[in-house]
Amino acid sequence: MTTKHESSVKPKKAHKPHTLDVAAPEASRMAVVVLEVLAGMRSPQNAATALGITSPRYYQLETRALNGLVAALKPRPKGKQPSLEGRITQLERKLEATRREAARQQALVRVTQRSLGIKPPPTDDGKASEKDKPGRRKRRPTVRALKAARTLADQSRPAEADVVQQSASSLPSVEAAVSESSGGEPFIAPGVPR
Repeated sequence: MTTKHESSVKPKKAHKPHTLDVAAPEASRMAVVVLEVLAGMRSPQNAATALGITSPRYYQLETRALNGLVAALKPRPKGKQPSLEGRITQLERKLEATRREAARQQALVRVTQRSLGIKPPPTDDGKASEKDKPGRRKRRPTVRALKAARTLADQSRPAEADVVQQSASSLPSVEAAVSESSGGEPFIAPGVPR
């Protein structure tokens, strides 16, 4: 005869075997050798030889492994921990709310200025104003190097023109050369009226 109490008892679940992250086979092999040394199955020199490293390097690896073990066993804070993505999203929301509040305050200032008849101060939206003082245009900045280059180019052009003119005057004219080759008659291009 079964009682009510016996039928409501849930059977115990079978325990899952402990699983380890074996993503890096080399790290797993090192962990096995370090655990064998700590268990007394190997000597540190034998472990260093098995891993193909020196004894000082083995002791460094053993220290790192023990530090990792201690760090993994530190108590974790309870509850859900914020991730970096969540923190970024939270800060973006806060920034947007702050921008809306700033725009609201600016609108209130403008309304107050209008109601009191106060002229709002000129805003500089990153654009240079067209006029510096009343009635005067703002002077455009010029780069001194460009100005000097233009001056040198302008000065060198007349000298080049003189050189070209002198060399052209020393050559016989094209018309003379053509008339000599054509037997004294000037050459007239076809379709050009005389």
